[in-house]
Amino acid sequence: MCQKTLDAGVEYPLDDVDLPAHFVLWASSPEARFLKGKTVWAKWDVEELKGHKTEIETGSMLTTTMDGLSSFKYTIMSDTTDKSNVETVEDTRRAGTSNGHSKLSGPLLVAAITSVCSSGFLLFGYDQGVMSGVVISHYWLSQMGNPSTIMVSTITALYDVGAVFGAIGAAIVGDKLGRKRTLMLGCTILIIGSILMATCFERIQMMFGRILTGLGIGFITSVTPVYQSEISPAAQRGWQVCCQLTTMLFGLMLAYWINYGFYYQHSSAQWRFPLAFQAVFAVYCIVVTSFLPDTPRWLLRYNSSPEKGTAVLARLRGRPTNHPIVQREKDDILDAIAIESREEGSWLDLFRGAGIAANKRFYLALGIQFMQQMSGINIVTYYAPTLFQTSLGMSQHMALLLGALLQVWYLGVSFVTWYTIDRVGRRKLFISMALGMCFVLVAEAICVGINNKQSAIAAVVFVFFFEACFTWGWMATVWCYPPEILPLKIRAKGAALAAAADFLGNFIVVEITPPALQNIGYKTYIIFAVLNVVNAIVVWAFYPETAGSTLESIDFLFTNTDELDTEKPFYHHLQWSVVYQAKEVMERVHVKRNSISGERLA
Repeated sequence: MCQKTLDAGVEYPLDDVDLPAHFVLWASSPEARFLKGKTVWAKWDVEELKGHKTEIETGSMLTTTMDGLSSFKYTIMSDTTDKSNVETVEDTRRAGTSNGHSKLSGPLLVAAITSVCSSGFLLFGYDQGVMSGVVISHYWLSQMGNPSTIMVSTITALYDVGAVFGAIGAAIVGDKLGRKRTLMLGCTILIIGSILMATCFERIQMMFGRILTGLGIGFITSVTPVYQSEISPAAQRGWQVCCQLTTMLFGLMLAYWINYGFYYQHSSAQWRFPLAFQAVFAVYCIVVTSFLPDTPRWLLRYNSSPEKGTAVLARLRGRPTNHPIVQREKDDILDAIAIESREEGSWLDLFRGAGIAANKRFYLALGIQFMQQMSGINIVTYYAPTLFQTSLGMSQHMALLLGALLQVWYLGVSFVTWYTIDRVGRRKLFISMALGMCFVLVAEAICVGINNKQSAIAAVVFVFFFEACFTWGWMATVWCYPPEILPLKIRAKGAALAAAADFLGNFIVVEITPPALQNIGYKTYIIFAVLNVVNAIVVWAFYPETAGSTLESIDFLFTNTDELDTEKPFYHHLQWSVVYQAKEVMERVHVKRNSISGERLA
């Protein structure tokens, strides 16, 4: 084609960088206007295209061999053509609105879904931060009957107990309800929990409110990374998940500043308003999500009308449903579904290889989220003001102010990850920042152990460094990884249980931190420093890179394509074999699969 041989089954849009410049010049000229709106399925150069002009114009050209299936779509820019038989982006958009969804398409639709997913994580961050100020409020302590340190940590940690069960609940109903309805259910439960907490006058109601709020967050944080990952283009998936986690930090920062602002309210409003305010974001999520579609992957697998999945995919990519890019991505999704659907999906599939190492991938997802909590981040997130008061002897006012400034820093440094997550990759960030946190925690332990004014200042500085290391390596990357590594067949269940593992680790850390700081002091930081070294070693040994790969191509990180042959379908040969370049493996599989199909057609 244009003095260039193309592989069978590969589609080349007109603006593809692989097309020779002289062809693009000719294709943009009036001489090539007969190609307007046409799709030519043949390996022809410019002269051959000219020779078949009449056949192309009348649409009588048919091809029946694999040689004719090497394709590229020509859409010459001009305003003189009959568009009656050509599906456009506007057709796809109208199809979407006829199903009750918004008129958004392309980047705007992706942005709308990203805003909802980000708001879900904003709620997560707000809930993590809001109790930091509440538990040191004299009005709250008095209302709760002046609870002991252990009781305060238990009330705080009940949120994580609820979140564990919420994540398990999302795993049970997530595939049946779909991504958007599971998100809306979680927001509804959270609203009920926040109302119970804000209106309580005794400890039991507060505890029930904490459990329900955690239950809602368990649903939300289990489904939003899956929702985001399944609608995002591969090259943008990492930074869009980063957007969610940066918004989470905004929620965390907002909670700290609201706590600080209401410190000057000398009434129960000092803690009631911060607890009630989170319901605003949950209402936003419910309202906006009701106008958005579910993901094409869920629709293609679980919906009785696959056309809806294709239409949503086309809207997300801003192209008509018959566009080569849309068709190629749809085919990849259907291929992955075919591989994963050889057995009916069940909870046992989490522990079976099923030819795609699904069980090992599930263990990787569980491990990475549990290891996040073993980094020690929630010593700082939940208890920064307590830490500043207990370890460094600050007043309530100064502890709240410094905690709020810490979250501003936390939010600011998170933007670095937007750039690094897809360029540097997941593995390097995991390993380097785990070692960085180890170093910072050792330094923190030394400063707290010395216990003078200068060391206290240094200890505060190291807390800031710790949060930077965490957000660069173990925040967005951790929530991005499970939906990437898990196959579609168990993605909802696996991601939900991975989130449950995160909350279980969170519960352990939140429950033991106050008594640990009180009883063993600086040695608490040494324990978490050692755990960070363990995290780095485990990632180095077991976790493959996923950055920049489509969700379908990641299935082939765990396959051996060398054994593909023409005797059996390609997916019968999948075996456990970790490789690190998913793109290369996916291309090898596509080439082999196409050659197999060609031999069968011949």
